[in-house]
Formats: sequence, structure tokens, C-alpha cells
Amino acid sequence: MRFRITVMAGVATLAGSLGLYPLFERSGWFWAGFGAVLAVGGAGLLARRLRLPALVNLLFGLVGLLLYLNLAYAPGESWFVLPSPASVRHLVDLGENGWLAANRYAAPVPLLPGIELLVAAGVGLVAVLVDLLAVRLRRAAPAGLPLLAMYSVPAAVREDGVNWLAFGAGAFGFLALLMADAREQVGGWGRMVTSYHRQREVPLAGAAPPEEPPVRPDAAALAATGRRIALGAVAVAVLVPAAVPGLQPRGMLGMGGGPGGGTQTVTTPDPLVSLKRELTRLDDSIVLTYKTDDPDGPDYLRLYALDKFDGDRWTYSPLQSSAKDRLDGKDLPAPPGLSVASVREVTTRVHVRSAVKDMTFLPVPYAPSRVSVKGDWRVHGPSLMLYSLRDSAGGRDYTVRSLRARPTSAQLAAAGTYPAEVVAHYTAVPRNVPPQVRQLAQQITAGSSSALAQAVRLQRWFTQTGGFSYDLKAPAPQRGGDLADFLLHSRRGYCEQFAASMALMARILGIPSRVAMGYTPGSEVRPGEWVVRSRDAHAWPELYFEGSGWVRFEPTPAGAAGQGTAVAPGYSLPAVSAGGGSESSTAETPDTSSPTDTDSPSPSPSARHRNDEGGEEAAAGQDGEKGGFTAAPWVAGTVLVLLLLAVPMGLRMFTRRRRWAALTSPPKPSPRAPARAAAPDPAAGAAHAAWREMRADALDHGLEWRASDSPRATARRLGELLELDAAGAQALTRIARAEELARYSLSRPAEPPERLRADVRTVREAFAASVGRRARWRARLLPPSTMTQTGTALRTAGNRVLDVTARLNDLPARLRRR
Repeated sequence: MRFRITVMAGVATLAGSLGLYPLFERSGWFWAGFGAVLAVGGAGLLARRLRLPALVNLLFGLVGLLLYLNLAYAPGESWFVLPSPASVRHLVDLGENGWLAANRYAAPVPLLPGIELLVAAGVGLVAVLVDLLAVRLRRAAPAGLPLLAMYSVPAAVREDGVNWLAFGAGAFGFLALLMADAREQVGGWGRMVTSYHRQREVPLAGAAPPEEPPVRPDAAALAATGRRIALGAVAVAVLVPAAVPGLQPRGMLGMGGGPGGGTQTVTTPDPLVSLKRELTRLDDSIVLTYKTDDPDGPDYLRLYALDKFDGDRWTYSPLQSSAKDRLDGKDLPAPPGLSVASVREVTTRVHVRSAVKDMTFLPVPYAPSRVSVKGDWRVHGPSLMLYSLRDSAGGRDYTVRSLRARPTSAQLAAAGTYPAEVVAHYTAVPRNVPPQVRQLAQQITAGSSSALAQAVRLQRWFTQTGGFSYDLKAPAPQRGGDLADFLLHSRRGYCEQFAASMALMARILGIPSRVAMGYTPGSEVRPGEWVVRSRDAHAWPELYFEGSGWVRFEPTPAGAAGQGTAVAPGYSLPAVSAGGGSESSTAETPDTSSPTDTDSPSPSPSARHRNDEGGEEAAAGQDGEKGGFTAAPWVAGTVLVLLLLAVPMGLRMFTRRRRWAALTSPPKPSPRAPARAAAPDPAAGAAHAAWREMRADALDHGLEWRASDSPRATARRLGELLELDAAGAQALTRIARAEELARYSLSRPAEPPERLRADVRTVREAFAASVGRRARWRARLLPPSTMTQTGTALRTAGNRVLDVTARLNDLPARLRRR
């Protein structure tokens, strides 16, 4: 089995995987790889215990890896622990999502389930190759190539490379594997040869020469030399690159300073990628709960304000963060442009579930004025986004005091001119926007005399008259042409396409706009208490009106056929004149279909979405929701290894039951059998079954079994070896006597099957009592009789497959000869 070298191969793989740490934001990827290595090692041990060929050893490792991935990432679709077509499709889909996310994010990437699956599969494949080369083929040196491949990934992705501690750990792991393999190779030649020193002094006459003690070769010096060489090689590999100019951008050993001083650039995953992931989650998990004192109901909870459109995607401009941006319990900057509209101060107490991972921006109602939260949280003044460079919102409680603007339609219609800096930043449109999109925006809003009228017509076109449909299966826009296709042809998409398109068309019309992303209010579970789930993730456009600031619009269809909890604000639903006259007079008259008051941007209580399950049920189960990697894959790998180790024990129990069950259910007569064939003797069958069981038990407990001995000689030898008591000796004698009569005599054995079965149990207990604890556990968990039988069956099957393959290869030649 080569247990020790198997363990060292797994340790070397895990040590080498430490070099992947720069690619991920969290450390959960290591435990995913740990479970994969554990599963592969267990499968390799089983294959070597069965003495299977090297190719089958490779297949066992791959099967063990597949079982682990299936058990860890698709347990709900599996057949108990075995993969099913549904679980395999789930793994493939999860891997594709992880691949797309890995190519979209910049390192360090968030540990999404799909990315975690790819890490486990990649580390597992490296473990399969290392196990095959170092353990099965006894070629430890080439096993360093797959280990080196893991270091090449971060070296190719990141400029900073790998930390010297991670490199040293991987190098020592590989050296330890080489040393363990060398020790086994040398030990395979037998015992160490000893030498003797000649006695220099002459012995006295008549006295026997003193015994010369054997002197073993002194290997300590060689071992110490090897360790010094290994340490020196690793030290040179670590220190030389650190000393060469240009190889370490962060200074000596990565501890030097870099550019930037006290200012850091905030980098986060693509917000819109997170949006699509949240909207398509099948478990619909709870993200957060909150309480609000707003009598009109809560507004949307905003995470991001995407102010930059590069022609393909919306994103936010780089945030330069410094210590002066920390919250520290102080008032936040005033919201830009809010000077005329009436304002209501709202207090919201939020609790983000602990299962939520990698949420480095706080979801808050716009516009926050003061936030009480633990940790290093900061604010971006122009957008009022709240973020952290190292903390996550998961598991945190915080209180937000926000200023909720309540503009009327008349105030928005009468908004003044925009500040120059707002126009320069929020009306920029790339040149690659198709002219058809520009013409479409002008055509939809033709005849409108104010920015509000234009915005309302755009919103109404998306939600009512444009023929759009809400579809979560639509692909996320990757290029500017995708938005053009959405507007001009398909007209199918979800909130990202609707929000991005309306914001772009607003900029074409000269209205400052941006795309906000966060969550809709969610569902009210009790008065003043709300629950937000992953399905409530949302994107919407925000348009700027001087005097009211940034106000939201809702172009995404709502209700059962759209985003279920999305609600259009009241000021966006006035009746717009179709003519070219002034619309300020009609702008104050709300649409009769509006469920809200014109002064309130929030939905009425009748429009709120209630959770029929109630508050307790809605909040229950969150601790069990999957929000990133925990110890589940590690536990799954352990369970998988235990299941693999339990296979021989299960086969042994199955064989024992089948032998005795065959005695109680006589075989059915075959129509091809001769009519005069004699029926099998049940007594003789019981004797043979008892004898085979006793032979298997003896082999399982490590006792010698001589095939050339007669039953009587075997019983006599075992009785002398085991020193049985009276009951055990009688049981052994009865089994041997019954086998002797069934084998050599024409008379029928007198012992009934029940007595022989009880005698087998008695002898088995005597075998177990005569050996040590290790042999007893081996007989239970890895019975040699079953392992030998299984190995023989697998080798026979493999030989048959190879024979059939050879015949198929020779078939064309045979046909040509004919």
C-alpha cells in the first residue's frame, strides 16, 4: 500500500498548493483542495491494496476525485453518494460559471462556488498525477512537474508572484517527498550491512576472545549533509530573487513599500457579475434583515453607483481611499444637488447574515448621512458609497441614518441647469455607440419639453409600450453591441440590461445618469421589519436633477412577470402630454394606475410584498445556507475516504451472507440440465460453506493456511497454534469432520447448517483473540481474503478488456486477409 509515501505525496501536493494563495480573496480554497487530496490518496491506497495496474491506479484516483466533487458540490442531485446525470450536469454548469467568473475578475478573485469547484478539481488532478508518479510508479522526481505547474498559475496572473514563505513550504514539501522515496528505495534492498572492528589487543592464553559488537555505518552525517543541501538550495531560491533588482516590486522579501504612500486604489469584483449570480441562485437565500422607521415603507438599498460607461459595460471610476475617508462616527458629506426637495430623516437598522461572504460595500438607503458600524469602513464622497478595504459586511449589525428626498413632479420638471462638473462626468457617451441607438432615444422622447418628461417616456417605453419582456436566461451584456441588440432586436433581458440601457439613452439626451446596484426593499415579515433575499438583487438608473440630486427610476418590469419586488417611484408616473407644448402643467397630475402618492417615492402599504411564512420562518435556516466555503468539502472528503475503505468490509459481509443464504434457497432446476442429474446435497453444501468461511477468517487474521493439508491436519495445526478452549476445539473439530465427510466420504455429514454456522462464529472469535489489535482491525476493515478476491476479479476483467481490444485492433487485418 505504501502508506507513508502516500501521505508524503499528499503533503507535498498541499504544500505546493499554498502558492495559489494570491489568486483568492479568502482561504477557503485550501480546504477544498485538502478534501480533494484526501479523496485521491484514499482511492490510491485502495488501488494499491488490490495490486492493480498503474493505469487502473490512475482511474481509481480520478474516480475518487469525481466522487468527492459530487459529494461536496452536488449532493442534492446525487444517487446517495454516486454521481447521477443531474449531479454531473450541475458540476459542469458550476464549473462553467466558475470559469467565466475567473476570466472576468481580476486577482484576487472572490471564492465563488464555481471557482471553488475549479480549485478542488485542479488540485485534485495534480494529486492524481503526483500519486501515480511518486507512489505507484516510484518516480518521485518527475512528480515535481505537476507541483511546479501550480506555481506557474499565480506567476502568470500576478506581477507580485508568490510569497517566499509559500514557495519555501512547497519546496520543502517536494524535498520531503524525495527523501521519503529515497528511504524506501534504499530500504527495499534489505537490512543494513554491519561491519566489525578487529581487536588490537591480544587475548590471554586460554581465554575466549571478547565478542566484537557490530558497528553500523554512520548515516547521520550523510543525512545531515542532505538536510544542509536542501536548506541551502531553498534559501538560495528565496534570497537571490529578492536581491536581484527588478524581480521584487515590493522590496526585499515582499516587505518593502510600494507606490502610493497612504492612498490605496479600491478594487472589487465586477458588481454586475455578482448581480447575475444573485438573481439566478436556486436556493433564494436570505441576504439581510432590517428595521426602518419610515412610515411610507423603505426605499431601495444601494451598494454601488456605476458612473462610467466604456462602450461595453458600466462600472465605477477607480476609488482612491485614504485614512481621511474613514467613517469614525462622523457625519457623511451632503448628497450632491439636494437643495430644494423636501427631506425626511430615516433610521434603518440592518443585520447582514453571517453566511454572506465578500460583501465589501454596505447596502444602505440613499442618501446616508451617518453610519454606525464596527470595522474600517470608508465613504466615497461624490457617490456616497460605503466600502472597506479588508472587512466584510457578513455577520455585521449597523445603523444608518439617511436623508430620503421626496421630490414632487413639479420640482423635477422645473429643475435648473446642471453644474458643469456633473455634465462633464455623467453625460459622457463613447463614440462607438451605434447611431441607431441615438436615433431611438430621440424618437422615443420626441416632443418632450423637460428632462423629467424625457425620463418618464423612456421608463414607460421600457415597461409598457416597447414590447420588452423580463428574462433571467438572457446573457449579460459584454459589448456595446449587446445593448444595441437588446434595444433594437431581442428586447429580452433582466434588470441589468434595462438599467444600463435607460442610463445610456438618458446620457444621449443630455441628462446626467448612472447605474445603481443593490437590493429592492424585499418582503415585510412584520410591521417595520423586512427580509431581503438573493432574488431581490437589482440594478436601476439614477438621474440627476438640480435641487433634488440623484433620483431613481424603474425601467424594469415589475410584478410576477418581472422583478417581483421592484416598484416605480411616484414622481416617475405622471401623465405626459403627447404634444409638443409645455408639460409642466400635466406633470403634476399622477397617472391613475400609480399606487403611490405623487409626493412619495415609496410604495403604499398595499403594494408591499409580504412573506406568508412569517418572520420566524423567513429568518430560519440561514445558518445552514451556503455562503462560501466552510469545512463541508473537508468533511465530504473524509466521508468519501471512509466509504472507500468500507468497500472491502462490505464485500466481505456480502460474501458471507451469500454463502449461507444459498443454503436456504435451493437453486431452480435449469431446463438445459440433464434429467437424471442428482440434486445437490444441502448438508454437503453447508460443510463446504463453513470450511470456506473458516479459511477466509484465517487469512483475514493473518494465520497460515496450507492448501495441501487435509481438513483433519488443518484442524490439528490450528488447534495447537491457537490453544483453544473446549468449546472452540469442539467447534473446529466439527467443521473439519463435516468437510472431511463431504469431501471424501459417501455418507452424509451429520451436522446441521445452523450448528456449523455457530461453530464458524466461535472459531472466528478464537482467531480474533489469538492475534493483536492491529490484525483484528485489518480483518474487519481490510480483510485480505476479499482484497485478494477483488484484485483477482479486477485483473481478470482488465485482461479480458485488453484481449477484446487487441482482437478489435486485429479485426481490420483479418478482414483484409479474407
